[in-house]
Amino acid sequence: MKLGYVILYVQDVPATVDFYEKAFGLQRRFLHESNMYAEMETGATALAFAAEGMAKDNGLTVRPNRVKEDAAGVEVALVTPDVQAAFERAVKAGARPAQPPKQKPWGQTVAYVRDIDGVLVELCTPMSA
Repeated sequence: MKLGYVILYVQDVPATVDFYEKAFGLQRRFLHESNMYAEMETGATALAFAAEGMAKDNGLTVRPNRVKEDAAGVEVALVTPDVQAAFERAVKAGARPAQPPKQKPWGQTVAYVRDIDGVLVELCTPMSA
């Protein structure tokens, strides 16, 4: 097995894609003409967004992500050499700050924001070997 996709169910796929482009500098790989599904360029594993209605279409029940509620028990981690700059860019683009950049005991710098859907996004430096 290998991880192929991480799919987040969101209210508005095109708005979420636009936000991730502005806030994190990611590029869209694909946005379906229905505006119900999109993928971002994130390396070997794709970060994708699907409209919340697609969960029902697939016979699934999900708890929607909402900014005014506690974040779900999952996070998207984006690796960058400059966490402070990434944090500032994300907040300027509309992300809600959750935790400012901090140096962790293992040497990594980590910050957290919440995206426009309320999803927790970790911004972190690469882990050293």
